[in-house]
Amino acid sequence: MIVPMKHLTLLCTADSTERTLESLRNLKCAHLDVGAAPSAETAEAKEVLSRAETAIRILAKAAEDSKVSNGLNGSNGLKAFNGLRGEALVDAVLAADAKRRELEDVADKLRHTITRYEPYGDFDPALARELLDLGIDLASVAELPDPLPCERLSETRRKLAAAETEIAGITASLAAADAEARRITAEIPAFKDRIAFAAARDEMEREGEVAWICGWIPQDAVPAVRASAAREGWGLLVRDPEPGETPPTYIRPPKLFRPVTALFEGLGIAPAYEESDVSVPFFCYFTLFFAMLVGDGGYGLILLFMTLWGWRRTKPREGTGHRPRAVRSWLTLMTVFSAGTVMWGILSNTWFGASIPAIDVTHFQSAAMQNVCLALNSVFNGASVKWLADPSYNNMMFLCFTIGVSHLMLARIWNAVCMINSLACIAELGWAGILLFMYFVVNAIIGIFPSVPAWSFWLFGVSVVLVVSRTRGSALGMLPLNIMGAMGDIISYVRLFAVGYASLQVAQNFNRMAIELELPVWAKIVPMVLILLVGHVMNFMLAGLAVLVHAVRLNTLEFSNHKGITWSGQAFCPFRKN
Repeated sequence: MIVPMKHLTLLCTADSTERTLESLRNLKCAHLDVGAAPSAETAEAKEVLSRAETAIRILAKAAEDSKVSNGLNGSNGLKAFNGLRGEALVDAVLAADAKRRELEDVADKLRHTITRYEPYGDFDPALARELLDLGIDLASVAELPDPLPCERLSETRRKLAAAETEIAGITASLAAADAEARRITAEIPAFKDRIAFAAARDEMEREGEVAWICGWIPQDAVPAVRASAAREGWGLLVRDPEPGETPPTYIRPPKLFRPVTALFEGLGIAPAYEESDVSVPFFCYFTLFFAMLVGDGGYGLILLFMTLWGWRRTKPREGTGHRPRAVRSWLTLMTVFSAGTVMWGILSNTWFGASIPAIDVTHFQSAAMQNVCLALNSVFNGASVKWLADPSYNNMMFLCFTIGVSHLMLARIWNAVCMINSLACIAELGWAGILLFMYFVVNAIIGIFPSVPAWSFWLFGVSVVLVVSRTRGSALGMLPLNIMGAMGDIISYVRLFAVGYASLQVAQNFNRMAIELELPVWAKIVPMVLILLVGHVMNFMLAGLAVLVHAVRLNTLEFSNHKGITWSGQAFCPFRKN
């Protein structure tokens, strides 16, 4: 559900703004209307965060460069930042990097000088200059450059060696600062809290001895805010949203489907406040789309093992026994998505682009081995659906069109239920009928159905009448195009088959390339492994890209257009500590 919001105006005395904001932040339920014009203090806080993020990148790059260049690890470097914390640590890292860049510029100039004067040897330019001033012609004795260098070549080389030694020392100290990098990373949330607090203080308006701030709170948080107001001595004005106001969207799905909010946050989308919460169908259909687009049980197993490793590696917060909500939500999502992909691999018997054949149990004398083989056959072959392996691919396309019409009709029927007390309900039912008719048309065009059922034409006629009865103005002129668009929306779900099939073909081709190498067995192993590794890693990454493009599109475009979701909302972001 989308939680109903209340507009909040909070008043306090001007000299208690800091304490008021601290108390409001501890409530963790107020979405503040923060303006876009920060004060100098807010800008300073943002600058601190930017510098901290730059310092983290510097330390990470130094560690990587050091490993690549000479295998230096953290224990070999100079611990130059011990005892520093917070902004002092960030300043020290940035100062060290600035010094290193300055030395690198000096070293580059010295190298250029050495390259220029090296052909003339290590002569003394001061002595040469004195002889020239005395009128002695040195051209007959030695070739001299024009102009003369400032110092001997050996002195330039000594300075270059000193600069390179100092650069190496700074790089070593930066590369060795693993613990310091972790400390800066751990303080990033505090820096963000400082920005949010400064922005909230900027937003507080003042008039004489009174200060106030506006925002939004969930309806069920009103009692807690009133209790805090009574305790702190605040003045409150809590009211319903007025026409023209745009409250933030606070989605609170059923607990089983709550992790999908992390996906919304990752995609940066939120329905408008007046729209519906589609998190439950979004989660269910996205899982199905994920499994079909990846389409390989082997890739699903890799994802599942990586997710289980993530569960093991992430630790609960001290004192709470729980992982951070965002981490827990993403791990739950990936567990569901990867398990769904493994299930699809079992149903289609697809494992790294290959099918696992049934094991002939008669080859084994041991009853235990025969039982093991029977169990494997039941998992990898008995559970597979031969219907999905139809060589004409009609069955897969039929499945995609069926998924599509169910998805889109769900949107229209849902709208009709929400409008049950309005005549607009009949138009939504009409669109559901049009979608069903177009489903038969699409299957007949492809050749899956021999023809369009006769009764569906009556359904189409009645549905069009229902839609026309509630359509006015320019929308009536666009109606024929919208009806054809409904057919296009159903056809677009064939991408689930097309992309999954393309991924399967890529995997099979790499398998074939590896197996058919015309080399002796002893020389074939290494290139075969490399081909399989590179091919499947690339295919795995392309499958992830397909999920981001197609699974998201089918939910946020095709389904959302029929449901009336514009994704134009502002996500609820309460004022609280990170």
